[in-house]
Amino acid sequence: MEITGVVVAVDGSPSSLLAVDWAAEEAFRLGLGLRLVHASVRERYEQGVEDDGDPDSERKLVQELLSTAAERAEFRCPGLELSTEALAAQPVDALLELPGPAPLLVLGSRGHGGFHRLLLGSVSLRIAARAAFPVIVVRAAGELDRPRRRVVLALGPHEASAATEFAVGEAVLRQADLHVVHARSGHLAESAALMDTVVQHASGLLDAATAQQTSAFRVQVVRRCAPMPPAGLLLQEAASAELVVVGAHRHPGHLGLQLGPINHTMLLYAPCPVAVVAGTPLCDGPGYAA
Repeated sequence: MEITGVVVAVDGSPSSLLAVDWAAEEAFRLGLGLRLVHASVRERYEQGVEDDGDPDSERKLVQELLSTAAERAEFRCPGLELSTEALAAQPVDALLELPGPAPLLVLGSRGHGGFHRLLLGSVSLRIAARAAFPVIVVRAAGELDRPRRRVVLALGPHEASAATEFAVGEAVLRQADLHVVHARSGHLAESAALMDTVVQHASGLLDAATAQQTSAFRVQVVRRCAPMPPAGLLLQEAASAELVVVGAHRHPGHLGLQLGPINHTMLLYAPCPVAVVAGTPLCDGPGYAA
């Protein structure tokens, strides 16, 4: 999957600042610029209003917030191309309507709003459950600087081709092993066939991606099936992963959250960033509702 731009949502919360760090490194690896955005409906009402110079005005505070985040990204990855923008809309609406054929959106797990005991903010949840493009949710509890060299692809019953392609791309980008993980159902033969299909697809993508590399390093595909609850297996794998990738399916015309229980659990509890990648099924098979 080709990513054409990296965007990070900024609201000044500790969680969003971790997202800025993660997004800066991702953009740097991809050789792309990083766009830092802050969305607020108040911007709509302040458009065309002259700046009165009040240092405590909403506009000044937003500009300062974006400038601080950009300085943080520059410090993290010197020389990274940066741009900032204040979007005049509700955060969910503005971020779901990002322009471009293939943006990658990075979010913190919790913003300033809501209850402090919530593990996942409502904005992050609603965007991860509806976006047509890849979304990365960076949990505040994650150890961002710990090298793990493992990307986990969570294999559900209708694994999305886009999720497989995204996971392969991340593994190559990070020179990390790709672990394809699936909790077996009672249909062991069909479950094994599903795993074989996805591993074969991932291996073919890896061969094509690494064919021109001169480095001795080669990404490996590691499979793991286990007859245990899928959420428990995936959280176990996530404990030593750099990134977990889950597939999602979008139903046109459906306005509610389109996020299954396993994906929801990973967004709530995974100790590493989680990528939610929407796409069409690569194959069908038994398993769990992602």
